[in-house]
Amino acid sequence: MKRHTAVALLFMAVALLANQARASVFFSTGAPDGRLGAVTQTAGNGHIESEAADDFILAAPSAITNGSFTGLLPSNTPLSNIQQVEVEIYNVFPRFSVDPPDGMVPTRTNSPSDNVSLIRGGAIGYLTFSPTILSSSFTVANTIVNGINKSPNRTTGGEGPISGEEVQFNVNFVIPFTLPAGHYFFVPQVLLSNGNFLWLSTPRSAPIFPGDLQAWIRNTNLDPDWLRMGTDIVGGSPAPTFNMAFSIDGKETPEPASLGLAGLGLVALIAAKRNVRRSR
Repeated sequence: MKRHTAVALLFMAVALLANQARASVFFSTGAPDGRLGAVTQTAGNGHIESEAADDFILAAPSAITNGSFTGLLPSNTPLSNIQQVEVEIYNVFPRFSVDPPDGMVPTRTNSPSDNVSLIRGGAIGYLTFSPTILSSSFTVANTIVNGINKSPNRTTGGEGPISGEEVQFNVNFVIPFTLPAGHYFFVPQVLLSNGNFLWLSTPRSAPIFPGDLQAWIRNTNLDPDWLRMGTDIVGGSPAPTFNMAFSIDGKETPEPASLGLAGLGLVALIAAKRNVRRSR
């Protein structure tokens, strides 16, 4: 009887260790604030590629399985006009980058890296998505679409207000983003059969987390460099800064120490079972 109890307790200990090793991960920047819409789309249908990026931090190794982001489609655009959705993960410069940089932009400090770290796209089956119209008419006060220029012509003030359909994309990563603890940038891209997808900003009156960075953007003409949406492109005194509307969801992956403890528990469990069999 005591041996059976020991086996049960070991089962519980191993299950607890496994559960602790896979704590939930969730991060969100909140709802759009109507200040800015920034283009971010794959190349196609007469468009060059544009990438808009906002950052997040993982405190532990994690597998990101789901996410969401919210943006603007042109007014009266049917959801069937959505042709492609991708999500990319970038590290922070200077990882995966040429350093020192080429001087085409004011700074690369705290920007995304030159090269993408991981990509999940619907076209290759690594991502599924579900768009939902939140509002048939949503207005942003300013936009960044074409004015993504190298220095010295980087500060355009933005391209003015626009209205469209507010759409939230819920995305499932068929193959999760498996990432070590660290600081990353989230980059969604949407290709429409006609018109541009604009990622919407969220409030940034205070940092969401220690080290929270403002949003960055680039297009094919600026690649491999990036510009800060607020400080470099919109400008002003003081220049605005932006976060962008997205969330990520997943599980922490087991730490090596946790795996070791779980492994020891399994060894003890096997030994206990053997003892039970020998006593019969």
